[in-house]
Order: sequence, then C-alpha cells, then structure tokens
Amino acid sequence: MFWKEEERVKSPFSVNVTPDWEGLVKCVRREGTPSRVHHIELFLDGEVQNAISERYGIADGLDSADPFFPHRRQIAVQSFLGYDYVGCGLDARPVALFKFSSTTDSAQLQRAGGRNYMEEHKGPITNWEEFEKFPWPDPESAPTRSLEWCSENLPDNMCLVAGLGNFAEWLTWLMGYETLCLSLYDQRDLVKAISDRTLEIFSATLKRLLQFDRVKLFWGADDMGFRSATLISPADLREFVLPKHKTLVEMAHAAGRPYMLHSCGNLNQIMDDLVNDVKIDAKHSFEDAIEPVTVAKKKYGDRLALLGGIDVDFMCRATEAQVRKRVRDTLDVCMPGGGYCLGTGNSVANYIPVDNYLAMLDEGRKFAC
Repeated sequence: MFWKEEERVKSPFSVNVTPDWEGLVKCVRREGTPSRVHHIELFLDGEVQNAISERYGIADGLDSADPFFPHRRQIAVQSFLGYDYVGCGLDARPVALFKFSSTTDSAQLQRAGGRNYMEEHKGPITNWEEFEKFPWPDPESAPTRSLEWCSENLPDNMCLVAGLGNFAEWLTWLMGYETLCLSLYDQRDLVKAISDRTLEIFSATLKRLLQFDRVKLFWGADDMGFRSATLISPADLREFVLPKHKTLVEMAHAAGRPYMLHSCGNLNQIMDDLVNDVKIDAKHSFEDAIEPVTVAKKKYGDRLALLGGIDVDFMCRATEAQVRKRVRDTLDVCMPGGGYCLGTGNSVANYIPVDNYLAMLDEGRKFAC
C-alpha cells in the first residue's frame, strides 16, 4: 500500500464536477469554449484503477459477486475522477490471435504476470497459406452484453466511448513489423488482403456499435509512427491505412458521431491527410520530444480538437507542483475557443505516480476559463 490509512476516504480534489457528456461532445466538436475543463484518456491501466478505488473506497457497497461488478465499479471510478464517459465495446476481444513477447513489470504498481509486447519479427500471418487458415474474428457474432447493460444502467449525464480501427496496428501485429516491412516490397498483394479484411471487420463492428445510442464518441486507435517519422512510408499509409479510417469516419459522421484518432508517433507527413481527407474530428497522443500539444493547438486548433498532451515521461519524473504548473500553462493555450480535453500524452500507465495523475485532474478542475 502506497498511502496512509487515514487518507483512504479523503478526496484528492478541491473542486467537485458533475459528468456532462453533452459538454464533452461539444468540446470535441469545437463548439466554443466549454464552461469547464473536460478530461479524457485512451485508458487507465487496471493497476491505477485498483489503487485509486482502494485508496478512496470507491467500490465500497458494491457487490463483488454481481456479474456486472466490473462495470459498476468502472462507472464509479470514472465518475469519481471527473470523466463524462465510460469506455465500452463488443465483448469479444481478439488479443488471443496475436503473438506476444513477455517481460517482468518494474512499475511500482506492478502488473501480475508481467508486461506483454507484440512479437516484432513474425506474426501469425507471413504468407498466403497462413492468411487463408487464420481464424478471423466475426464481429457479427460478438456478444453485446456489456453495451446493453451499460446502455440501461449508465447515469444519464454520462455516455459511452468505443474504440476500434486498429488498421496499421493489425498489419504490424498480424504480420510482425519486420515481416510487414519486407512484405511491402515483395508481398504487397498480401498486405492489401490483410488491410481489406480488417476493414470488413471494423466496418461491421462500427455498424453494430452505431445501434447503441449511448455510444456518442469513437476512438480510432492506431499507432502509425515513432519519434522521427511514420512506421511505414506515408505513401503506404495512404494506400493501406488512411482510406480505411476514412470509411469509418464517414460512417460515424453519417450517424452524427465524432471520430477521434489516437495515434502515437511523428505523423507530420500525414497530418494534412488526416485533417483534410480522412476528416478526423480530434487527434490524441502527444509527446514533447515530437510535438507538444500547445504547438499542435496553434497549428491545427482551428481544424480539429486536440486531446491530452501532458507528456507521460514528464508525468513520471515531475513533482506535483511541476505537474500543476504544466497543466495551467497548457490550459492557458489550449482552452480558448474549445476543442481541447485535458489528459496525459498517451494513457495513465501503471508507472505514472498516482498522486501526479490526481494532481493533473485536480488542476484541471480548478482552472477557470
């Protein structure tokens, strides 16, 4: 345990906020400066959620034997932290289809079983025979039990956010990054076949998600770059990846829902494509070593929303006072006019000090537009 017992029920926040999903959506749509700061994260590591829930007794009174206990606790945690939404999607998770490498977890909030990384050399599909034999997931048969329960039980002032659209990621995960790079030279037809199949899967997934009115925002989650450039050439992204996101964007927009893109790495060479052709509504994942979110706000803030941006490395190394100052400075630049939600540059990983994370949230609550 990393805190004193007497701190267990003491709120870390100096200002109370009430969830307001409509305000969140308006902020993502850039419909003027919001009345308060809205917070957003791609995800919070389970270890962080567990630590916060334990420290503040968030799950006290909930029945752990309830089959929907994880959903009830998730709603309670998200509401406690000041978020306007809960993440939810189809119940089927295809992670078992990919190949992983493992290592021990050195984080303070250590993950049981260690950390898993996608196999970078050879994935499950390296040739046409493996493509034909691969057990492709069927989104048409995926259960929707969680979506149905959340739609019925989520507080009226909260909404659901669903993630999908891992087109570039599935190419690297299914082939292995090394195999993909070689295949872009000598097996482009196989790369195209995998890319086209992923579109079939994700478009069918989105079609099902759109049946649930409580799902108000979509995360296209698709890492496409590293520190200095894109992981594959911009031309190959334009051929195999970006048109797929464009299809999902058009489907979401036709249903009146915004499409946000999470993508790590340096995407400078394709940002105009994402803004002007794919027409994403918001961009997430910012790293100071690539481009601070305050710089991105000045470049793109009149065309799309910017999400997060409090650098993860900074969050790990900074003092609470430094975190608070960084948040205030970022909000001063990014809040005017709307189109900015506060959060980390990537996600709330289990190696980010919990108190630094809570300080970030608290400073956002205190900020006066």
